[in-house]
Amino acid sequence: MNNVLKNVLLWVAIGVILMLVFQNLNTSSSTPAQAMDFSTFVSSIKQGQVADVTINGNHVEGSLNSGQHFSVYTPANDTQVVPQLLAAGVKISVKPPEGQSLLLSILISWFPMLLLIGVWIFFMRQMGGGGAGGRGAMTFGRSKARMLTEENNKVTFADVAGIEEAKDELAEIVEFLRDPQKFQRLGGRIPKGVLLMGSPGSGKTLLARAIAGEARVPFFSISGSDFVEMFVGVGASRVRDMFEQAKKHAPCIIFIDEIDAVGRQRGAGLGGGNDEREQTLNQLLVEMDGFEGTEGIIVVAATNRPDVLDPALLRPGRFDRQVTVPLPDIRGREQILQVHMRKVPVAPDVDAKVIARGTPGFSGADLANLVNEAALMAARRSKRLVDMIDFEDAKDKVMMGAERKSVVMSDKQRETTAYHESGHAVVAKLLPGTDPVHKVTIIPRGRALGLTMQLPTEDRFNYERQEILNNISILMGGRIAEEVFLNQMTTGAGNDIERATDLARRMVTQWGMSGIGPMVIGEKEEEVFIGREMTKHSNISEQTARTVDGEVRDIIQERYGIARKLIEENRDKVEAMARALLKYETLDAKQVSAIMAGHDPQPPVEGGTGSYPSTPDGNVTTADKSGGQSLPSLNPGEHPV
Repeated sequence: MNNVLKNVLLWVAIGVILMLVFQNLNTSSSTPAQAMDFSTFVSSIKQGQVADVTINGNHVEGSLNSGQHFSVYTPANDTQVVPQLLAAGVKISVKPPEGQSLLLSILISWFPMLLLIGVWIFFMRQMGGGGAGGRGAMTFGRSKARMLTEENNKVTFADVAGIEEAKDELAEIVEFLRDPQKFQRLGGRIPKGVLLMGSPGSGKTLLARAIAGEARVPFFSISGSDFVEMFVGVGASRVRDMFEQAKKHAPCIIFIDEIDAVGRQRGAGLGGGNDEREQTLNQLLVEMDGFEGTEGIIVVAATNRPDVLDPALLRPGRFDRQVTVPLPDIRGREQILQVHMRKVPVAPDVDAKVIARGTPGFSGADLANLVNEAALMAARRSKRLVDMIDFEDAKDKVMMGAERKSVVMSDKQRETTAYHESGHAVVAKLLPGTDPVHKVTIIPRGRALGLTMQLPTEDRFNYERQEILNNISILMGGRIAEEVFLNQMTTGAGNDIERATDLARRMVTQWGMSGIGPMVIGEKEEEVFIGREMTKHSNISEQTARTVDGEVRDIIQERYGIARKLIEENRDKVEAMARALLKYETLDAKQVSAIMAGHDPQPPVEGGTGSYPSTPDGNVTTADKSGGQSLPSLNPGEHPV
């Protein structure tokens, strides 16, 4: 706001000066005067043709008896004109010579110099970037941190939901910033640095802003990549400048987002060697725990790659408190949805708990995107309120991709897709202990021509061996249905086979779930320098590799046989589901359960892509989008063709 006001005042001053200059330099009479030479003027006086004159120095203006106005210049120090005018009876008026004001005189004389000085100041300001945080040529070493004060940082803990444990750990930091003496009386020392670790979109940045908003202190925000430049030493200078600014506003919070961009482990070959990055990291280490104290300054950093950070950065005295920001559980997702639904006019039938059950594995950013997509869908449908069908369709779009209605499929392709997805769904319904089928569709979404989605009934953190084997059978169900009913094989099962093979190989090599026994078989390729070239080689023997391949093949063939037997024994259910898919294109959980019970499925609810999914016992199912934080995705979930 100050810069805008300065610019406005500057242009106003320039306009006033120009008006004064033009007013004094471009004076003109109200009536145009015709120039007359001096000899004609003298002749006119003698002939009595001059009626009146106005003398201004050696400049004479006047009018003839005919009414014509004239203007003439007399010789300097001429003493003959006035007596002649008096003798001819001409009315004479005398005006003092017009003198320029002192300010205008100074302005005119000094204008070139002032112009040069102004241009010089302008270019120096451009090079200097106009202050802290500028991007000019002379401010490479200035910090680019943006400061948020209490007035423009309105985020509090009330705006952060779903990560209650992380908020509890940070509550004492807020209390320290409000009342430091409470801790200092007992000799306590608040952590100098707090490292927020978590998946992308879990709310690390929002949580840091909430700390500053609750404590009502200045908040300096900067990205790790803002420190690194092409010139060595610039990043270290910016770190020093950032802490100097923070000391002036202490107590305050410095937030460094994506600190792994500058805090990578030194000498480990992670991201390549970089003198600029290492000098910046060294300066950051010194500022956080060096000889000079930084009382009242708390550094909060966020990263989703804590494994690549330098150990010196994580030791006590620097980032001595590490807070994990996990993906929210079902209660956390419900609270996050309620926060985002405050800004959206939702219908009375919208239940945040129901949506939360259907979105396990979603981060806070995913849930915010879900609410936004639901609002956009309701707007496209010209609704005043966002209802449950809009949220269901938005969830399908986020999880499975947007419907590709422009794809034109032949009847043969639709039939192949219908039987393929029916094979997945029937095997999933017949195997015990599998996740409920949420939806089956042959409408192309994303890169898939059809999808079968399973949603677990609760958040999952690990998987049993039998569950993994059942998932392999489900993945094989699509290929088997094509073989049994259409007597053909298509490339649509390629992704299913790849995922099934990956699960079987992990069972053998990582999870100890095969005949080889409970041992991890390393299959990672190691990089070895031979001469000047780098080559890769596996660290397991050929015999072990053949044993692993045999175990994987046995698991795949066994589960393939089980799935084929289930489909051949339930041909009527597969055919009925395929016919229903060709008719309705999308089947929800209730329709799938009706087909498995031998009944005709009810038509889908009007106004959306289907009714809201629920299991046969009425409990709403949920989805595990990521398969847990520390485990790979095991749930077949989406079976693209």
